Amino acid sequence: MAQEFIKFGKNLVDTREFLAPGHNFCLGCGEVLAMRLVCKTLGEKVIIAMATGCDEVSSTPLPVTSWRVPWVHTLFENVGAEISGIEAGMKALMRKGRIPQRDIKFVGMAGDGGTMDIGLQALSGAIERGHNFLYLCWDNEAYMNTGIQRSSGTPYGASTTTAPAGKISVGQRTWKKNMVEIAAAHNIPYAATACPSYPFDLMNKVKKGAEIEGPAYIHILCPCPVGWRFPSNLTIEIGRLAVETGIFPLYEVENGRYKLNIDRPKLKPVEEYIKPQGRYRHLPQEELQKIQERVNEEYAKLKAKVAAFAA
Repeated sequence: MAQEFIKFGKNLVDTREFLAPGHNFCLGCGEVLAMRLVCKTLGEKVIIAMATGCDEVSSTPLPVTSWRVPWVHTLFENVGAEISGIEAGMKALMRKGRIPQRDIKFVGMAGDGGTMDIGLQALSGAIERGHNFLYLCWDNEAYMNTGIQRSSGTPYGASTTTAPAGKISVGQRTWKKNMVEIAAAHNIPYAATACPSYPFDLMNKVKKGAEIEGPAYIHILCPCPVGWRFPSNLTIEIGRLAVETGIFPLYEVENGRYKLNIDRPKLKPVEEYIKPQGRYRHLPQEELQKIQERVNEEYAKLKAKVAAFAA
């Protein structure tokens, strides 16, 4: 494909599509929106390892594939191990002169379940060993591909098939795992959050993470109309509300330094984000207040970290 770029503001965007049309993603899927932007940012000199999940089954319906770059499917729990093995193997082949020296970006991709739950051990090991790769978590806040089961990325109060709301249950009883903080605690050079509702912020972070030497981690919130139960035309708006309410702040941790990318003078009430979503419709006002208090607390902690490095 001939390389062509168009300019949007200060950004040059590749017009080529490395994730081809014809996939089976749901209408309004936030994950495929993010994936397309990521692929346009990474370009063609890339090797991608991807776990089983919505992203894999929707982009590779046998006997065809939507991938126009080297792409490898691996087991649910294996992405960290596989992409680090690919990176080490390619470096060895170049060092021995078996293949030409070239700049290849190594990228691992998995959902919240494959990242935060059963893939965490392999990811932690790959990060700890210092492999040069970019890891992207597509966070739609449940195991959506297999029927909307709860994960450790499912937020408090959300109703799923394995944490259903009812007379004696609020739905998900635990608070969402902070995976970016876990990644940053490995003292890696780059960790960040992103969302396709803020496309250029996402693309800039992917570019930065891919170019940094060493492990980089980006946690991408991907609104899911099916699992979150909202109309498919609201995907971008739901993602923006997640950021504007402080539910999912956009920030970076670069060499240990925290930076907020979107810092609103005043956050919107979390109710504005929660109300359009059917997975929360059972929540009484006291539970909404509980979530609001938690968001205020966590956002204040993040702001304090940012301020500590700005001083």
